[in-house]
Amino acid sequence: MLARVWSASIVGIDAVKVGVEVDVSGGLPGIVILGLPDAAIQESKERVKATLKNAGFAFPMRKIVINLTPADLRKEGPCFDLPISVGILAASEQVSANLLGDYLFLGEVSLDGSLRPVAGVLPIAATAQEMGIAGLILPADNAQEAAVVKGLAVYGCKNLGEVVDLLNNPGLYKSVQLNELEKLPQTFYPGADLQDVKGQAHARRALEIAAAGGHNLIFVGPPGSGKTMLARRLPGILPPLEFAEALEVTRIHSVAGLLKNRGSLVRDRPFRSPHHSASGPSLVGGGSFPRPGEISLSHRGILFLDELTEFKRDVLEFLRQPLEDGCVTISRTRQSVMFPAQFTLVASTNPCPCGYYGDTIQQCTCSPRQREQYWAKLSGPLMDRIDLQVAVNRLKPEEITQQPTGETSLSVRERVLQARDRAIVRFQGESNLRCNAQIQSRHLQRWCKLNDASRILLEAAIKKLGLSARASDRILKVARTIADLAGDDHLKANHLAEAIQYRTIDRMQ
Repeated sequence: MLARVWSASIVGIDAVKVGVEVDVSGGLPGIVILGLPDAAIQESKERVKATLKNAGFAFPMRKIVINLTPADLRKEGPCFDLPISVGILAASEQVSANLLGDYLFLGEVSLDGSLRPVAGVLPIAATAQEMGIAGLILPADNAQEAAVVKGLAVYGCKNLGEVVDLLNNPGLYKSVQLNELEKLPQTFYPGADLQDVKGQAHARRALEIAAAGGHNLIFVGPPGSGKTMLARRLPGILPPLEFAEALEVTRIHSVAGLLKNRGSLVRDRPFRSPHHSASGPSLVGGGSFPRPGEISLSHRGILFLDELTEFKRDVLEFLRQPLEDGCVTISRTRQSVMFPAQFTLVASTNPCPCGYYGDTIQQCTCSPRQREQYWAKLSGPLMDRIDLQVAVNRLKPEEITQQPTGETSLSVRERVLQARDRAIVRFQGESNLRCNAQIQSRHLQRWCKLNDASRILLEAAIKKLGLSARASDRILKVARTIADLAGDDHLKANHLAEAIQYRTIDRMQ
């Protein structure tokens, strides 16, 4: 007998509907799986066989052919365990086949018949809803994630027996409902507070500008000056994720398998901090079945690269295209996938190999040649894409011993939200813009007009610092954010002057 069950496979951060055709016929007992399965799917033959027996079902001792369609699409992962099990039960007439066409099945099975959670449920649920599938049957631990998608009946089952009972008696089960309050992002980031930072008013101001405009930022200073401490407090002053943004972030993290213990939605903006030994593919993503890397996992959030100059130069060069385009395209022989990557880059580094170049207390022991080689790891095109280059100096003794007196993250966040609101009003009619860092060149003449004094100031900065056209454009974007924080509709010379002074590395070279 032939049975067909629907499932899905992940391609990038999207899903493709997959048909699982099971034919039980005469012949020597055995299982054959067709349709470009990977090793995990091939192993499911023995896993499903043991599961059915241990769950109390009869395993047909006949020839079983399983075909995964479309045949030219490569399939991977243990998520096909459940649809294969249901297909065998339906083909051997142990479960009703009346509702198989209405549901999409997804899940890994254990040998005792229990269902284990799988990755990529949210994009699969969205695809099922778009294709008119009535419901999704999957492990109970994935149910809240899938229930985010409206218009789709989601049934979370703990074991294979519940799945069979659901198909035989559908009226006895209710779909999982997600509380509307669960969809809302948290109102405030519960992490480290900016008030803990002593001194460093200049760096705190740079954090506020970066949060208000989504600008890339680098801190340069000696060891122990607080660079990492400052960077880790940036999430606390960022605006909360909107629901649409939360869906985007959750979709990426779901594909990466990072949601198994995180509930339905990612509520906070991501903060990713890979080690400096990270490889290029770990940053941009890759693999025979492409998966998102740290850049995409930072989407709508922060990518923090501590000790930036310790990263390999070729790895850092991978950042250039995503910083400009806001996405990563990974090409393989059989397919090409695109991962979103609109993130804010925050980095920190020492000014030289010993770390004390320019320090007022400890003398630098590096030669000019060593410092030149040290900074050669950071290419000009990469530094052009970093809007705020901030020198962080060593704290004075009286600053170290005093109690923190700065503003709280909540206070700074209020100003950031007001500046973002001003930008959103300005961006009406431009659906792809969310912050000033995303302003394109065609928008500069419209939103960043310069008066004569400001134009003369910018031309002098370009000449003295040797700025490229890209760097000068980014100065204008930073000045636009500074004006938003000040509540001004027009750029003024003081806004531009403050933006120019955030080119520390350009002045060092």
